[in-house]
Parts: sequence; C-alpha cells; structure tokens
Amino acid sequence: MILNNAKLYGQEGKWNIHMEDGYIRSITPAEKEIETDGKKVIDLEGKIILPPYVEPHIHLDYVLTAGTPRWSKTGSVFEGIEIWSERKQMIHETKDDLKKRALKAIKMQLKHGIQYIRTHVDVSDPSLKGLEALLEVKEEMKPWVDLQLVAFPQEGLYTRPDGEELLIQAIEMGADVIGGIPHYELTREDGVRSVVKALELAGKYDKLVDIHCDEIDDDQSRYVEVLAGETLKLGMGDRVTASHTTAMGSYSNAYTYKLFQTLKKANIHFVALPKANLHLQGRFDNYPIRRGLTRVKELLSEGVNVCFGLDSIMDPWYPLGDGNLMPVVDAGLHACHMTDHKHIVKALNLITINGAKALGIEDGYGVKEGNQANLIVIDADSEYEAIRTQAQVLYSIRNGEVMVKTKPSETTMNVRAFE
Repeated sequence: MILNNAKLYGQEGKWNIHMEDGYIRSITPAEKEIETDGKKVIDLEGKIILPPYVEPHIHLDYVLTAGTPRWSKTGSVFEGIEIWSERKQMIHETKDDLKKRALKAIKMQLKHGIQYIRTHVDVSDPSLKGLEALLEVKEEMKPWVDLQLVAFPQEGLYTRPDGEELLIQAIEMGADVIGGIPHYELTREDGVRSVVKALELAGKYDKLVDIHCDEIDDDQSRYVEVLAGETLKLGMGDRVTASHTTAMGSYSNAYTYKLFQTLKKANIHFVALPKANLHLQGRFDNYPIRRGLTRVKELLSEGVNVCFGLDSIMDPWYPLGDGNLMPVVDAGLHACHMTDHKHIVKALNLITINGAKALGIEDGYGVKEGNQANLIVIDADSEYEAIRTQAQVLYSIRNGEVMVKTKPSETTMNVRAFE
C-alpha cells in the first residue's frame, strides 16, 4: 500500500509512504515519482500521518459498569472504590462477562486510533478472574492491539492478609507491570512499604512498575517522593511510572521545587488523567475548588516525561467516556493552562510519543523507514488544526493493512449569506 501526499506529524512538506509486508519500506518527498506496481494507493491530500495513539492508563475490567450496583453520590475516588467492592460482592460476573465488556471498550478505542493500551487489573479478588479474562483478551486481540496488563491491588496491598500473595500470583500468571495504591493503604507506613515491595518484585521478576500515586487532594500525601527516591537508588527510572499524582497540585512551591530535583534525577514517567481527575478531585473543597491535576506543564518544562490517558469508560469512578483521547487532550490543555501556541502544536505528543516512552515501546514505534507499518491518519492538515478541531481518525493502519476507516461527516448549509 502507498499513502500519497501525507503530512508527517511535526515535519514540513508532503510525503509518500510505501508499506509492504507489514513494514514501512520508504518515505519519500511527494514530488518524487514512486512506482506503484499495481499497489493500492490512497491520496491523503495533505492529511496528517502520525504513530498510533497510546492509552497509558485504563481499567478494562471496570468498563461499562457505571450505575451497578449504584451511582456515586459524591463523585470521589474513595466512593468509587467502595462501589466497586460492593459490586464484586453483590453481582456474580463470569470471566466471559468481563471479556465481553473489555472487548466492547477496546472496540471503542480502536475506532479512535488507539493501538497500544496499558490496563490496570484489580488483583484484590482471590479468584483473579479479571486477570484471567484480560490475559485471554490480550492474546485474542494481539493482531490488532498491544495490551499491557498491570497487576493492581485496588483495595490496597496490605489492607488484607493475602494481598501480597495475590500480587505475586498475578505476576506469575503473566501480568506485565506491577501496580500499587499507597495512598489507600491503612497507614503511611503501609503505603511506603507497598511502594518498596512493588519495586522489589519488579526487580525480581523483571517487570515494569506503574503506581496509582497520591490520587488525593491531601498536600501531605507524598508517596511520589518515595517512589522517585527508591527508583533512583535502584537505577530503575525508565521502567517506573507514577499515575495521577493529583496531590502535587496542592503541594507548596517550596516543597515542589525540592521534589522536582529528585524527579529529574530519577527519570520516572508520569501519567495524567485530565477528564477523570477533573471529575474526581476537589470533591471535599469549598470555593475555590481545586482542579485536581498534577503539574503537567511544569513537569514537561523540566524535561520529565508526561502523557495523558482516559482512566475510565463508564465505571464507578467516571460515568462518561467513549475511548477517545482527543477530548482528554483538549480538557488537559485547558485545565493545565497550556493553550498557548507552543503547547498546542506539540500536544499530540501527550497521547503518542510520550505514552510510548512510558510503556517502554519506543523501539519500532513511529512513522520511520524500517518500522512496522502501524500508523494513523487524522482529518487535519496541521498540528494546530488537529487540536482545535479535535480531528477525527480517518484511517488506523496495522501492519500495513487498514484496520479502521472512518468517513468524515458532511454538512450542508442553506444560508444565502454564505453563497
């Protein structure tokens, strides 16, 4: 297949992309003639090509469960955890039911150009059926999407006597990443202990780490410094991710300045979840109400890797979502005061390149000669317009074959002033 007259993300000019046997064989200037040899040719008329979107943080075992057994009244993180715990006790859901919901959500994500997903999976349930279901989904969907599974002790690693045992069992079953939720442990000491244990197990089993870290408005919740400090000592930086870190939005500038020195040395990744945390945080505030996001702009300016994710699709924590990352970018830019031109034109990094770094999939990722022909085409001819219009994905191409194709909507106006 050949894609003609494409704009490459972040580059000037128009280009032809020749794909064969699942790989990108050549990228040449559009004005240079190319032999088609009967191959399928798609003229993109200047539309942007970029690597597939990366979803760095979703909960596929929770998707499409909003309202069962009840709707959240406070909208807080903690009530979401309570509702999920109630649901597990009240509703008998089989592994097949879990798979069906996860597959529906993945279909939504594929539609919107996502080909790489990291999903957290609750391993607080002794049956571990959620992990079993998603291990099967991972294998079945392998031709169309790369799925990383995080063994996530949703109810805390040390809130139950078998928490550590279940986490190890999940790792040995095939989880790719080790998770944690230190701010939900019973004591600060247990929270610190859970972070240390996650890193210890990651070293033992050669796994990545992704911790739900400081997802609270408490300015004294400072597990990110523990995570960064321990990571720095162990030299594990590029294998470790801190998700949420919303308490950072409440830290004093003096403390944050000190913290940033450690973060830069540790070289850990950050995942911000703008839509979900705008919904969840600040629930206990009177006016002014906090935005409840980590310091995205400041982290980026210090060279720290930050990416955006959705977190939820219709679950006890967030009642909306359809798998589309473009509204997430839009919300994040607004909430983080990043609507200046410099940040707008680089905003797609937050759901592509930066996400790939966090997932450790940089090798082979990107629209480059010799890489796998995994890419998307969006309905915009400039980076600025892509963000302004929340450009739709026209093509999602996997191994050189069109996996998803969407026709843009057409509008007809009967207004004489425009004739």
